[in-house]
Amino acid sequence: MARGFTGRDRLVKIEASYHGHHDALMVSVEPPPDRMGPPEHPASFPQSEGIPGAIVELTTVVPFNDLPALETAFAEHQGEVAAVIVEPAMMNVGIVLPDPGYLDKVKEVAHRHGALLIFDEVKTGVTIAPGGATERFKVTPDLVALAKAIGGGLPCGAVGGRDDVMGVIEDKRVAQMGTFNGNPLTMAASKTTLLEILDARAYAHFDALAETLQGGLDEAIGRYELPFHVITLAARGGVTYRARRVRNYRDYLEIDKTLSYLSWLYQSNRGVLMAPGAEENWTLSVQHSVEDVHRYVDNFVEMAKDLRR
Repeated sequence: MARGFTGRDRLVKIEASYHGHHDALMVSVEPPPDRMGPPEHPASFPQSEGIPGAIVELTTVVPFNDLPALETAFAEHQGEVAAVIVEPAMMNVGIVLPDPGYLDKVKEVAHRHGALLIFDEVKTGVTIAPGGATERFKVTPDLVALAKAIGGGLPCGAVGGRDDVMGVIEDKRVAQMGTFNGNPLTMAASKTTLLEILDARAYAHFDALAETLQGGLDEAIGRYELPFHVITLAARGGVTYRARRVRNYRDYLEIDKTLSYLSWLYQSNRGVLMAPGAEENWTLSVQHSVEDVHRYVDNFVEMAKDLRR
């Protein structure tokens, strides 16, 4: 849609962000350190074999929270960039928050050069606020991609945007069709989730659980003097196994991954099943209780205590 609207071919994406399984954006998704290039000018590295070099060449990569690198990308490809696509908060490498004002500036830079801003809210949509990152960070993109939580557990996806940009579909300039478009079961689940389940009480519940997690984990980290920190955003959150805030993928690479796997083992062996890996973060549901999150905190406290023996 962005390419059809602008008549341009190039995309700018963030290093280490994953935006689904399609060639145009399967570029520099957690690239190996020896192939990722310098931090001020990351290389465009294919995620797997089978992606044509011509496609990879049309995807320019910049670090998250790095406005000078974004300005350089536009300067080097003037008149070529159709859109910048970002996760407003990166959630493929733990949780990486945008610097204050960063998303506003990305939008300003993109528009100054005639490009669009796309938010990938597959993970942040309706989880960190009723209006997702768009609401929480108070920046409205030109296009937004949604999935996961909006379907109440069923596979689903949705795209929204400005009237004039969405018009490329209405005017049949860009083809948009598929076997599962408007699937009745998915639509019913999404309607129920958005209109009946995720109400003000649900977000108050998420905030209360997040406060319990944040407080309990912070207390344990402080008591045992561990170099970790916690991020909570309503239904999303996680522990970062590093003292300093992570601002981008290269910061993430400095994390001792053995600690995150140890945490996974402690939780799994005590009845809390998490996804393994240093990118560990949680998604709370309306079914989770205070007792559930206390269990997570108690398991973490056991690990923290053992680490200081």
